[in-house]
Amino acid sequence: MEKFQQSSKKEMFVGSVRILILRCSNTSSQIVNTTFSRRFSSVPAAEKAKDSVIELALNSVVKVFCSSSKSNVLQPWQKNLPRQCSGSGFVISNNKILTNAHWLIHTFVQVRKHGSPTKFKAEVESVGHACDLAILKIKSKTFRKDLKPLDFGDVPFPKETVFVVGYPRGGDSICITKGVVSRIEVTRYSHSKTSLMTIQTDAAINHGNSGGPAFMDNKPFKVIRIYTGYIIPTPVVKHFISGVEENDQFPGFCSLGILCQHMQNARMRNYFKMTSKMIGILIKRINPSSSSYGILKKDDVLLSIETTRQFTIFMFDTVVFRKTESINFSHLVSMKKPCETTTLKVLRDGKTHEFNINITPCDKLPSYYIFAGLVFLPSTPQPGTIPKKAGEQIVLLSQVLEDETTVGYTFLNNSRVKKVNGVQVENLKHLRQLIEKCCTGDLRIDLENDNTIIIGYKSGKRATPKILKRYGIPSTMSKDLQSL
Repeated sequence: MEKFQQSSKKEMFVGSVRILILRCSNTSSQIVNTTFSRRFSSVPAAEKAKDSVIELALNSVVKVFCSSSKSNVLQPWQKNLPRQCSGSGFVISNNKILTNAHWLIHTFVQVRKHGSPTKFKAEVESVGHACDLAILKIKSKTFRKDLKPLDFGDVPFPKETVFVVGYPRGGDSICITKGVVSRIEVTRYSHSKTSLMTIQTDAAINHGNSGGPAFMDNKPFKVIRIYTGYIIPTPVVKHFISGVEENDQFPGFCSLGILCQHMQNARMRNYFKMTSKMIGILIKRINPSSSSYGILKKDDVLLSIETTRQFTIFMFDTVVFRKTESINFSHLVSMKKPCETTTLKVLRDGKTHEFNINITPCDKLPSYYIFAGLVFLPSTPQPGTIPKKAGEQIVLLSQVLEDETTVGYTFLNNSRVKKVNGVQVENLKHLRQLIEKCCTGDLRIDLENDNTIIIGYKSGKRATPKILKRYGIPSTMSKDLQSL
């Protein structure tokens, strides 16, 4: 191993490496462990590229550990044995690690660098659930020694070679796999269902790789990021990091909040008074919570969007990305800062109009409300659905926590709430108001399939803090409801 590392140092060119970011998948590819002999290629350029990746990986990529102890369902006053999971991350500054957010739902986080048996405690500084990214902060000066922060590069082109680095499960050694970029497009992230740019690769990415970097070898190497079968491109990563730096917490990704329809049919184009030279998409619905609501209208034809320059909207929701490449126009919007002005050109009743919209994020953190062991959540909307009016939500009885007040109701999990004391429920906020303003002895909650819950209001109110303490729940409601 020592001989191998010395040979690597002679040929390396640190600073001439680009990096990417990972997702997990089960695709097959050649796996090269750093304890093996060099077998990548006999071509000098490929040898140098591989050596540079290994050198940076050993000094920049870390293994991240999370552990948690959940309540015992059968004996809620006890805790189960701690459960541990692991992933990957890499250094972005002297004391900060970038990793994925989807498994940082646990209570204790530690980080270990290559070749060290010591685990260092980490604090979760910022989390971006929409892009599944998180920043960890390490206070220990010992941890920072010999670590090299990585730089971010550009979006790779299709067929470019990438090296994926991380700590996949099933072993304790750092692992490097090689593949090529297949395509670049906007897809839904599995963690949040948010549509953002992704990079697809055939490099072997397994569970545990998530959070590690990917390196490109055709130019000076830079970082891109790994995420469950795909790579998170650097524009998304940089947007997250800059958002945290400017706001102390990530504000989210902006969205126009519109649903559109393609306009290939000639008769349809004539009906909406489009000329033969016009290209665009038909707006069929606008999210009432978006900044576009009240400005754009149903049946408007979106012709172009202007950020730093004007982009024409093609028939299939796309705009020019790089020369012969195209990408969904939502990528341009998602890269805007909250309240940054964007100019849209639309066709309305045969006349073109320009609107300046201060675009804001539409997504919010999950909400919840708990009363007497009844856990209420707003229903996760199906992809592509938009509420019919502002503030409208489907509210679910997500689960029923076991208690004397909830005996006989545990089978009603995941049921839609229709009424509280005979009043139709409009949203989670409205449900909370109806429950807390109850002035009768019994609280009645009507669910779908004609199911009914009756709870003594005063006894339910007394039971709530005891149930929260038993299950280790910090509050009866999410922060967004506390401010109401």
